[in-house]
Amino acid sequence: MRKLLLTFVLSFAGVLSFAQIEGKWKTIDDETGKPKSIVEIFKKNDGKYYGKIVQLLIKPENNNCVKCKDDRKNKPLIGLEIIRGLSKDGNEFSGGTITNPKDGKSYKNEIVREGNTLKVKAIVLGIAMKTQTWHKVD
Repeated sequence: MRKLLLTFVLSFAGVLSFAQIEGKWKTIDDETGKPKSIVEIFKKNDGKYYGKIVQLLIKPENNNCVKCKDDRKNKPLIGLEIIRGLSKDGNEFSGGTITNPKDGKSYKNEIVREGNTLKVKAIVLGIAMKTQTWHKVD
């Protein structure tokens, strides 16, 4: 009986963690297909999810977000919050924005976890314009 209960508890915990996006994720450059950065996604006190660059894996043209148009303008890329205000809705995280530091543009975004990957979608006018696959970092 104890083994059955333990199996159930561990299985339930696995299902709950499957839908979580908190942690570190390796981003992949769209143009080269090579790893670009490590982004850490975390939950703030407001109950929403945010993500910041914690490591650069390729040398950027500039170490600051020179093309950002808001409070992130000219801020260092390391520590830059590129994901803001995501809310969890079932297995999906949406309602927030993602900023591309390369061009400074922000997009509505949606994230879905699939195993050890995230499908990160940039959305314009309700249509997913670009989807990246990010990989879990242990």
